[in-house]
Amino acid sequence: MAAHPQSLDWKPSHNPWAVALTVTLATFMEVLDTSIANVALPHIAGSLGASQEEATWVLTSYLVSSAVILPISGWLSNRIGRKRFYMSCVVLFTVCSLLCGIAPTLPFLIMARILQGLGGGGLAPSEQAILADTFPIAKRGQAFAVYGMAVVFAPAIGPTLGGWITDNFNWHWIFFINLPVGLLSLYLSNRMVEDPPHLKLRKEAAKGMKIDFMGLGLVALGVGFLEFTLDKGQEKDWFSDPMIKTCFILAIILLIWFVFWEWYHPDPIVDLRLLKNRNFGTAVFLQLILGMVLFGSTVLIPQYLQTLLGYTAERAGMVLSPAGFMLMVMMMVAGRTVGKIDPRAMAAMGYFATAVGVYNLTRLDLNTSFATATEWRVLQMMAIPFIFIPISTLNYVGVPPEKSNQISSLSNFARNIGGSAGTALLTTFIARTAQVHQSVLAEHVIPGSVPYQGYIGRVEDILKNGGMSAAQASSLAIGNAYQEMLRQASMLSYQNAFVVLSALLFLLVPLPFLMKLPKKREKPSPEAAAH
Repeated sequence: MAAHPQSLDWKPSHNPWAVALTVTLATFMEVLDTSIANVALPHIAGSLGASQEEATWVLTSYLVSSAVILPISGWLSNRIGRKRFYMSCVVLFTVCSLLCGIAPTLPFLIMARILQGLGGGGLAPSEQAILADTFPIAKRGQAFAVYGMAVVFAPAIGPTLGGWITDNFNWHWIFFINLPVGLLSLYLSNRMVEDPPHLKLRKEAAKGMKIDFMGLGLVALGVGFLEFTLDKGQEKDWFSDPMIKTCFILAIILLIWFVFWEWYHPDPIVDLRLLKNRNFGTAVFLQLILGMVLFGSTVLIPQYLQTLLGYTAERAGMVLSPAGFMLMVMMMVAGRTVGKIDPRAMAAMGYFATAVGVYNLTRLDLNTSFATATEWRVLQMMAIPFIFIPISTLNYVGVPPEKSNQISSLSNFARNIGGSAGTALLTTFIARTAQVHQSVLAEHVIPGSVPYQGYIGRVEDILKNGGMSAAQASSLAIGNAYQEMLRQASMLSYQNAFVVLSALLFLLVPLPFLMKLPKKREKPSPEAAAH
């Protein structure tokens, strides 16, 4: 399909930066809500009379439904118009936030979260596609810096804000705060956002084409089963649980069937043939790994601080927040830099610096101070914008403008699945390696070990000086030694996880150079735009 000549010279009616801020507002709200809900789970469980395990469905239901909508959001934008799809997502997310806030029972809340996920999942890819069409190639880096603030900064401040809201008000307000933001976003989107000519032509052309119901069903079920497997796998001990095993097998079969079906379909739900484009194929893989690192480390660090150092959820969130503010600054720096140096070199340097920052986290121990943990988190995250922005910019090189919706939905889907897979695999890795370290350390916790006997003796003396009998002191000292051994085994497993993440990042340093640079002229020729 050839791009309409008008689309080559099209410019938005409103200031592009006003459009960028408008669409970022809803995406920021959605990403923030996801991270806030994690902190509030114990409060939700207690309020609705549910167990902690039952309450985790509040997260799982949202993750599954948002993962399902991500890969098909590009197709939906082409079918009904991107502006209409985007505004529908804002309406659905906002209305369901109200339903979540007033939920009287857990099943009602879970159903509202499923619908909220369908609305929230379509926001980020729509925003990215809107920015790609609104800004010329030379300014896309700065535009994606604004988008990056939403998807990277929001998870950093979410735990702190969520802890403060649940401690000072109640969990209902983590959903109610979305209402004014959603209404403002809806009003501004209606005034600011518009579809370019090539999208209007694509929408008209799609009216006469049959809907690929088979592809729609395959991607919805396949992605849903896969997301459920990743989210619940560790909790259910993976393939020892029949449900997890069944869901995984179904996910693999359905997704393989989906790939073959969509590859040869004339109007596919997900245009997988775009992966033949070297830039886009490489970018999808790099986004997948970026999701693993970004979401994985955002889960591991507060988990480490809470389980091993005794931090509250709010205090653990405070360790992450300064890195979020640093990211805001570095996003703007990276946005201004991407047009001045080779974006491939910029991404490679970003991967190298992030790998060093992640490796530095292997120095975390049981005596690490709040200030030190905060500083190391900042060092780990500050180079992320130098990966995110150039990769997002190179994503669209060599791709016709009418495919921008598909590009944004697939790249966001890759980052989302990478985050889910990274979190699941790292959590399992930590649990398994902790058992190995526990076995090794247990070999030294024996009566004949001089360090062990010295530790027991010191603890006994402290307890007896506190008025405890010798027998009680001895029993408690042995129990204390066992607990300390478990903490050290867990600490070593976290250190191993950070080593694996850093090694993975080091291996990715040369990959950005597989991508092609954009042509120096901003406008593609009509021949290049035709497809």
